[in-house]
Amino acid sequence: MGYPQIEHHGAKDGVTGSCHQLDMNATTSLLVDCGLFQGDDASIPSGEGGSRLPIDFPLDSIKALVVTHVHIDHVGRIPYLLAAGFAGPILCSEASAKLLPIVLEDAFKLSFSRDQQRIERYIDIVESRLVALPYQHWFTLVDTEELNARIRLQRAGHIIGSAYVEIDLNYPQAGESKRIVFSGDLGAPHAPFLMPPQPPERADILVLESTYGDRLHEDRQTRRQRLEAVIEQALQDQGTVLIPAFSIGRTQELLYELEEIIHTRSVGASSLANVLPSETVPASSASVGASLLANSTTDRPPLATEMSATPIPPLSTEERAAPVLPLPSEKRANSDHLPLPSGERAGVRGRETMPENGITSESAEVRAETAGDTPATNWPKLPIILDSPLASRFTAAYRELKPLWNQEARDRVQAGRRPLSFEQLVTIDSHSDHQRIVNHLTQTARPAIVIAGGGMCSGGRIVNYLKAMLGDKRHNVLFVGYQAKGTPGHAIQTYGPEGGYVDLDGERFDIRAGISSIGGYSAHADQNGLVDFVTGMQQWPTEIRVVHGEQKAKQALADVLRVQYAACEVSIQAEPTD
Repeated sequence: MGYPQIEHHGAKDGVTGSCHQLDMNATTSLLVDCGLFQGDDASIPSGEGGSRLPIDFPLDSIKALVVTHVHIDHVGRIPYLLAAGFAGPILCSEASAKLLPIVLEDAFKLSFSRDQQRIERYIDIVESRLVALPYQHWFTLVDTEELNARIRLQRAGHIIGSAYVEIDLNYPQAGESKRIVFSGDLGAPHAPFLMPPQPPERADILVLESTYGDRLHEDRQTRRQRLEAVIEQALQDQGTVLIPAFSIGRTQELLYELEEIIHTRSVGASSLANVLPSETVPASSASVGASLLANSTTDRPPLATEMSATPIPPLSTEERAAPVLPLPSEKRANSDHLPLPSGERAGVRGRETMPENGITSESAEVRAETAGDTPATNWPKLPIILDSPLASRFTAAYRELKPLWNQEARDRVQAGRRPLSFEQLVTIDSHSDHQRIVNHLTQTARPAIVIAGGGMCSGGRIVNYLKAMLGDKRHNVLFVGYQAKGTPGHAIQTYGPEGGYVDLDGERFDIRAGISSIGGYSAHADQNGLVDFVTGMQQWPTEIRVVHGEQKAKQALADVLRVQYAACEVSIQAEPTD
């Protein structure tokens, strides 16, 4: 039997559960990723709902696990792999080595135990197995008379630390060699923070992802404009915009783009901030998340009758930069800067008179409505709420990994901007603060943007927001990432615009909130990006295995690749792996 051979233990018939085994010879193999199945992928086909969590393949020949990146659908079954007896090294990029323990700690808590001592012992085992490889560095895995195997990681541009894997196999006795490339997840060009992937020089066999193999993304400028426009429209409904997001990658890109929108809008809004009233809390609150909420003696929302009847004095520069949050009740009594009545737009609506110019915010809005315009959102005062402890940890790690940022991101920092820690950003850590925020936004429907953990709405804090707000037409849900079939996110995205329903934790919820999607914010390469990865090689692969995609996407990508090869009169075996 000829080698190498490739076995696909996951992501061959869907987009989750990535796990591929490269059999280098009869006794030696390498495992590439060991991810969690999600949505419809999580059940065994024709298995009456049986779980696909256990490791169902032998481990005796597997010498090492290489991790392309730390998304849960690529690493989430590592706890099960270790429990099954895998004792080899875990190879990954240097950045992934910093992030992987955070991901696996969370996965262990969800799957096995929340006992802190057990968690710490488990993480110690994981960290002792990690081998951090710099990009572009060849690492010898096997060196015998029969086989010489070495691997190299290259930037994949998907999330920070992501890599595609080059594997050189030499068989000295047979005088043969092969180069196999596993793409992992490839990133879109011009993504925030990251440098784009560069194709390898060559490959004999390529295992290629196809998540968006049947579609094209919007360019970055267009998608940012759409993000701004969608949020503007959603906030006109006088409610909160909920954005389900994966803790790593998507969340940080969103924060980066929102900071750019706020920065751009701040210039035009600076004169408005001097004449219109604004509710504030001390600027220092942004750095401690919802500490003010944690000290509150009541969970009820602020009432319109609690608004100050006296004119509000001009705000200081520090106060203008502060985020918009409800003040604790004990501080409201003596504050001149009180929360807005429920449903009113932050920093724009209200009846307070500004004595220094004779204009009221109400009259300014009336003039806008008379002119046929909808009052614009005051972006510099709009709270951006990050409600995901895991995402907060990853965001802090992103800040520590600035040397891996692209030039544009580093230039922003040099200019004094903080793309991941701007003033309007409020982080929520504790569960009690999370519940207070959910209750407050549900009852007041105040304008805010909430980025909450749980990218496909199958778990995480986003679920509590959805349960509380999906039935209220004032709120909006904005999807910026792929929603796998069988997940609540896919159901909301598909049936929400039709006024359908979704099951969350076994309970049915009607969908009355607005539903929007922006596909251009995918961290995956689109069809053009995937094709360019192949055709950018000096020596094109003679065999391509198309994985990590739904059947339609895999087939479309395979068809396009065949056309490219035919045009250049190059032979290819490019088939969707089913």
